[in-house]
Amino acid sequence: MKIYQYPKQEVWNEIVTRPRLDLTKLNATVSTVLADVKQRGDEAVKEYGLKFDKVMLESLAVSEQELAEAEQLVSNELKKAIQLAHENIYKFHASQKFDSRKIETQPGVTCWQKSVAIERVGLYIPGGTAPLFSTVLMLATPAKIAGCTEIVLCTPPNRAGKVNPAILMAARIAGVSKIFKAGGVQAIGAMAYGTQSVPKVYKIFGPGNQYVMAAKQQVSLDEVAIDMPAGPSEVCVLADATANAEFVAADLLSQAEHGIDSQVLFITTSEQKLKEVQDEVNRQLVLLPRQEIAAQALENSRYVLVNSVDEMIGLSNAYAPEHLIIQTDNYDALAEGVVNAGSVFLGPYACESAGDYASGTNHTLPTHGYATTYNGVNLDSYCRKITFQHLTEEGIRNIGHAVELMAEAEQLDAHKNAMTVRMHSIK
Repeated sequence: MKIYQYPKQEVWNEIVTRPRLDLTKLNATVSTVLADVKQRGDEAVKEYGLKFDKVMLESLAVSEQELAEAEQLVSNELKKAIQLAHENIYKFHASQKFDSRKIETQPGVTCWQKSVAIERVGLYIPGGTAPLFSTVLMLATPAKIAGCTEIVLCTPPNRAGKVNPAILMAARIAGVSKIFKAGGVQAIGAMAYGTQSVPKVYKIFGPGNQYVMAAKQQVSLDEVAIDMPAGPSEVCVLADATANAEFVAADLLSQAEHGIDSQVLFITTSEQKLKEVQDEVNRQLVLLPRQEIAAQALENSRYVLVNSVDEMIGLSNAYAPEHLIIQTDNYDALAEGVVNAGSVFLGPYACESAGDYASGTNHTLPTHGYATTYNGVNLDSYCRKITFQHLTEEGIRNIGHAVELMAEAEQLDAHKNAMTVRMHSIK
């Protein structure tokens, strides 16, 4: 953990820099695997499953029997928790439904939009050190609300060839159509190109390691759309002298345990709070089962002591964090100043974990500074807006000559003529 005390603005670029790795060799490996999956389909997916997941599968598809078995393996308490989270995620995303209105831009010229669901979407769910069944809810629930006709899910199996039962339970609750035992680059390739078993989809969603993210970006160049470019997970916490150091440390560590390439940024106006949070992080770290992962992530991370709340929010906006937690006495006022963030958590009780699981907001968010241009997954992520327009004779009279003049000025005579013949027909 690197500490900055009252840094000048010219140092901010250094503070907001994320860890960078040489991805040249990684991208070459990803490209090779994708090409192989595109050419050989299921056979290649199974071979890479044996190589990376250490399991040889007879079938990639999860059967109805496996879904039924999973339901018996998930405790009633966890089922209720998953149901509660699903209900809240459903409520929040259902509230985002598009309300189409017809607008008359000129008398006789009417324009409107229609929201249409993407027909086939693919969801990638990591299943390694942390099987993210919560991400199933986050991705499949809005897809179902949007009206996607086919929701395909890929996730790696364990060495016994089984998918984590909570992932299967969440998939059934959220309305996933088909589930396949495939992880890593081969799963992205399978959904992007289609195989004998896995349908080709139009858009791929979901987090993953650097190989998965590189695969998503490569297939997005010519095959499918993706939710967003992304890097490792991150959090920024803003705190003043009133903040609860135990809460702040817990929030920092909850992010750090995601992976060794995660990053946390702590910004405060209080020198005393800086010391308290340092001490509390050290105390809580040794109690974590994933302390080795969290400790390595903390090496990528920074504590920053600043002069004012204006500097605090300015530095946060420069960082553009995936998660932003504001634990100050005037958090509402600071929230007004947020322009770059994926998801914002206000006050002492709004921990990032709430948004990760059950408050209702989506946890699939832009990382690595992409919050300057991207938003997190929402209902619109699964839809397209198709525009319509209708012109009457009155509409032609009102805009026809302007269209002719503009087309002529661009030297597009056929464009001009398409309007001219209509204008002549109504004289």
